[in-house]
Amino acid sequence: MNIVLVVFDSLRKDCVGCYDQAPWGKVHTPRLDALAQESLVMTRAFPESLPTLPTRRALYTGRRVYPFNRGDFRLKGDFVGAPGWGPIPEDQATLAEMLSRNGYRTGLIADVYHMFKPSKNYTRGFNQWMFLRGQEIDPYRSGPAPSQEEIDHWLSPELQNERKVAFLRQCLMNMHDRTTEEDYFNARVMIESARWLEQNRDAEKFFLVVESFDPHEPWFVPEHYRRMYHPDDGPEHVLSGYAQTDTMPPELLHRTRANYKGLVTMCDRWFGHLYDAMRTLGLLENTVLIVTTDHGHSIGDRNYIGKRGYPSGREVFDVPVIIRHPQGIGAGRRSDLLVQHTDVSAQILEWARVDPPEPIDGWPFWNAATKNGAAIRDHVTVGWGTAMTVIDDRWWYNSKIDATGVFLYNLADDPNLERNVADENLEEVKRLCRAGVEDAGRSFPKYLEELCAKQVDAPGCSALAARE
Repeated sequence: MNIVLVVFDSLRKDCVGCYDQAPWGKVHTPRLDALAQESLVMTRAFPESLPTLPTRRALYTGRRVYPFNRGDFRLKGDFVGAPGWGPIPEDQATLAEMLSRNGYRTGLIADVYHMFKPSKNYTRGFNQWMFLRGQEIDPYRSGPAPSQEEIDHWLSPELQNERKVAFLRQCLMNMHDRTTEEDYFNARVMIESARWLEQNRDAEKFFLVVESFDPHEPWFVPEHYRRMYHPDDGPEHVLSGYAQTDTMPPELLHRTRANYKGLVTMCDRWFGHLYDAMRTLGLLENTVLIVTTDHGHSIGDRNYIGKRGYPSGREVFDVPVIIRHPQGIGAGRRSDLLVQHTDVSAQILEWARVDPPEPIDGWPFWNAATKNGAAIRDHVTVGWGTAMTVIDDRWWYNSKIDATGVFLYNLADDPNLERNVADENLEEVKRLCRAGVEDAGRSFPKYLEELCAKQVDAPGCSALAARE
């Protein structure tokens, strides 16, 4: 059976129509919504580790990355994005390696430039890989430099600083001669992925990974998509400040959300191009199609713009997982099993009938999800830097790895995570903390403990529960 895995970056689950509606308005995703009607939709899926590269390391191997025991990277040519921000360990087999050794033709089409920086190795095992350059500050072009007028158009002068201007300058150089919609990144990724499928029709079986960095910031999008959500002319804003939004002019926040929503709709439109190619080539009849993301993004949620692991929130940690089976199994169904990205990896290996050379940490879930079987997990633990998030059927727990600065939410009474009830539920705090520590192998690397000791507690956390 063929397998196509599509991974968007920073796609909020509540911005995919088949799931929900963002608190700041509906986003139009007709192609993904149509796919969901033909698919099994997982409603409680979470990453294993965050952000960008740790997520992909877990997804590409099925192995747990948290608690980042092999994650203190200081690599030339890269910034320290977070603990775990580095290559896949050489002694861990990737899905592409395992499948290619078992007769699969493997391909990777991606514009996620972090995967291709010096010292990275996310192309291991792919018979063909294509890196579409130019996202963010990928040093794709060195000129022509944008004018100050151009910079002021995309970033209001009152929000400019040296770092943001340098970032924006490289982005604008990279997209200098972009003239049509087909020149935008997500369109190029999907066009090249469709081309790969056409060129590899002779493969007996294949595994294709499609990586779209969109709708990650910067939120450059053709104007007609933005006007779907904000028709007025005015100042633009395409960057994420990774800061509180209470000092951000409301009009710029509105514009930012419109640009993000427009980019999600554009991703949906070009995903439709890939889907139509699969249909035209007859691949929907013999190919499993999986769509997911690494994480979401806060855009004014809880007065913040950016993404963070502490305090953690649904808009970042809840991820879509939509799976279309060629035989129609699971079509139109929803499953509330707790699953993580490593379980997606395990499920891919099960469909391919490939046994990993060493045990992995994920568990296949398809039969349980489609046949009302027993849960494969009673909780999930998600690692992000010096914080851990533990989620089970009733509770959402988040703290630093030293068990300080606790947030606890009762999912039954407070699904939007608005009231911290840690102080009233000390036993649950202790139980969930133990689960997170257990999933870390009962200890944390020294560098992570030292980093945690320097991190202040987040505002609004419980200062007493974890220290009880």
